[in-house]
Amino acid sequence: MARAGQRRDGARRTAGRGGHRPRNGDLVAELARAVRDVEAAAKRNRVTPTVRATFQAVALLLREERARVRTAAVSDSHRTEQLKRLEGLATIMATTAVRDAGLLALLADEAVPSEAARRIAKEMKRDLGVEVEEEPEPEPVAVAPVEATRRVVPQSVAARQLANPFLAPDYDAGAAQRGPRPGRLAGWELMGPLLASFERAGGGAPACMPLPFPTQRFTPAGLELMPHQGQLVAAVAEGHRSFLLADEPGLGKTAQALLAAEAAMAYPLLVVVPNVVKTNWAREAALWTPHRPATVVQGDGDTVDGFADIVVVNYEVLDRHRGWLEEFGFRGMVVDEAHFIKNVTSQRSQHVLALSAGLRVRTAKPLLMALTGTPLINDVDDFRAIWRFLGWVDETKPLAQLTECLEATGYVPADREFYEAARRCVVDMGIVRRRKVDVAADIPARRIADLPVELDGAVGRSIRAAERELAQRMVAQYRSAMSYRDVVDDELDMDLVRRVAKSELKDAMTRQTGENVFSMMRRIGLAKAELAADYAAQLARSAGKVVFFAKHIAVMDAAEASFEKAGVRFSSIRGDQTPSVRQKEVDAFVNDPGVQVAVCSLTAAGVGLNLQVASNVVLAELSWTDAEQTQAIDRSHRIGQTEPVTAWRIIAAQTIDSRIAELIGSKAGLAARALDGSDEEVAATGDVQLEALVALLVDALRAETA
Repeated sequence: MARAGQRRDGARRTAGRGGHRPRNGDLVAELARAVRDVEAAAKRNRVTPTVRATFQAVALLLREERARVRTAAVSDSHRTEQLKRLEGLATIMATTAVRDAGLLALLADEAVPSEAARRIAKEMKRDLGVEVEEEPEPEPVAVAPVEATRRVVPQSVAARQLANPFLAPDYDAGAAQRGPRPGRLAGWELMGPLLASFERAGGGAPACMPLPFPTQRFTPAGLELMPHQGQLVAAVAEGHRSFLLADEPGLGKTAQALLAAEAAMAYPLLVVVPNVVKTNWAREAALWTPHRPATVVQGDGDTVDGFADIVVVNYEVLDRHRGWLEEFGFRGMVVDEAHFIKNVTSQRSQHVLALSAGLRVRTAKPLLMALTGTPLINDVDDFRAIWRFLGWVDETKPLAQLTECLEATGYVPADREFYEAARRCVVDMGIVRRRKVDVAADIPARRIADLPVELDGAVGRSIRAAERELAQRMVAQYRSAMSYRDVVDDELDMDLVRRVAKSELKDAMTRQTGENVFSMMRRIGLAKAELAADYAAQLARSAGKVVFFAKHIAVMDAAEASFEKAGVRFSSIRGDQTPSVRQKEVDAFVNDPGVQVAVCSLTAAGVGLNLQVASNVVLAELSWTDAEQTQAIDRSHRIGQTEPVTAWRIIAAQTIDSRIAELIGSKAGLAARALDGSDEEVAATGDVQLEALVALLVDALRAETA
């Protein structure tokens, strides 16, 4: 105990005084040493509560010193020099904070200093001989009650509740919630190794649980499932109840989910989907389960049928309907495009996880299905929320069933064999992943073709000048941070490069003026709009219908104006349309031979739509992820397509656009390795936005020294 106490005291002294005695009472030098200690801890991922308190203490003293220097009776040159030193420290703190959300929150103006931070700040002042004023006890502050989220109960739902007043939970459900029995793995941290087991995958280890051969028919007369679809339904019929259905886009996940509910008799069934596909889900339900009435929740739910077997609701209105959804008595829940819930701190994720947890408490063996063709966007950590929804893990550890499987392997995370065995345990919990090339060989191949275009004239020069301005702003931040380091090294500090890029990316999300990576991509998109529309019009005249994707509304507007000028009829599919208007536009493109082009929002129309009448896709703007790009292309490359699909990417040469095109391709490796058993090397898990800024900064720094 004495030794542990000595370590804690030593840590506090080191954190509070930077590990050195101050020299000549120089507060800025003392702060610089403390900042370097925090920076080193962040690099090692050792951000302890003491480190956070030190970080906040430095932030407090930095603000005080900046205010003092600005009003001090000193020469202008001395004031300028001190302010420059303080600004350099602030830059290092900001780039360090990007590594850790806890540190980032401490830099906010509204962050309340902790007692530990105040104590460390006082100690640093006392060590420097600065008089410390005792602070009065703060006055208690009355906290106003937080306004509750507006909740609604549709009239038809209230009528159903009155008609079924004795709807009771299944008390046997509690058995599924029991904690794991202590065993060999007690005391081991398991979530990290479980996620790592998918990063280490490869060598022909696809992520698909064993599936039985279908022996029963659950389809209505006149409809047949493909063999791979029937296998999943057969697994439900044999008793399996939780699935991450991660089939590649276009392999009919909607039909599988609806017929899985039929096989499990999981009614009423709750289906949570993106807004753009609500109407399509209702149509699919009418097709595959016509004897099961389906209702779609719109707005406050005035048109909801409270006696329906299938309730379809979009993520955006879950907050106001969550109350009655929790009490409705669902026996199954499907989450479509489940990668939407990967951020567990978002409201939609919290609503989905709460509904799932309540369902598992009330119902023994509910049907839980997460549908997504792209479960991994940037990192294997994207699995966490989906596994929680399915009841395989909680916030910190695997739950009983998965833990028992891990115990049965006989390994612990220190064993090399643990990772392959652990991955198999998770897969057998219900991961189902099939590729088109394996189960739907009759779907023609697809390819991606890049079409570089030159942005000439004033527009092109302006875009390239903006890119140089962005690069030089990051170079200045990098040089400023390096100037406060004791060691001069001509080699690039790639860790600092990434932190500067992260800081720039964070600023870009809030900055209202000046060029940033997002405004530049929008400008590049606008500059390409007419060129991309001209190419799409040529394709439509020579090869038939074309799907045209853009990310920004202004780019869609410019393309549609170009189509009108060229006399090309088009449908417009956007995120601000009501489901009925959107479906009308889809139907016009699919059914009217005169409608040659579908102008689609990359985010709003990239999921849930069947546009296989077209075999050519034009991507006027690039996505930020390979997953989003794949989803868009697979609106055409799916079951029902009879021709090879070509996606034409319009790329602005000699701009950041071409960098992003290269990076998107490198991001495909993670899903291929983690889910498909590929031996492909996995690219860094940072997102494309960050990697593009890193590349831009590295090129600018190397150009300076060339």
